[in-house]
Amino acid sequence: MQHVIIVIHLMLVLALIGVVLLQRSEGGGLGIGGGGGFMSSRGTANVLTRATAILAGLFFATSLILSILAGFNRAPSSILQGGQSTPTAPGTPAPLSNDGGGLLKQLQGAPAAPTTPSGPQVPQSK
Repeated sequence: MQHVIIVIHLMLVLALIGVVLLQRSEGGGLGIGGGGGFMSSRGTANVLTRATAILAGLFFATSLILSILAGFNRAPSSILQGGQSTPTAPGTPAPLSNDGGGLLKQLQGAPAAPTTPSGPQVPQSK
């Protein structure tokens, strides 16, 4: 269902872009451009204006439908309950859990490089 609406939405986007680009510029209220008279070819301007309004309304409707459909699968969650229960020291890896795969879990399970301090070394006093 969602895929069909996305395809319709994309077709509306392309049609809306095409209709807007077909319209003739009237200068945007600054009196610039639009050479040939203000009332020339008013019939085609009305059709294009009406088509733009209809396509914009359909675009708005499909956007709302897609956002409503996306909200159905979303479950409420709390950021307070999702964190780690015990804090770890900086630089130590988090404890691994065997609750599933995933690239992040595989990377966490990879052998770590030996931890050698970087930067200037201070000689130890005896």
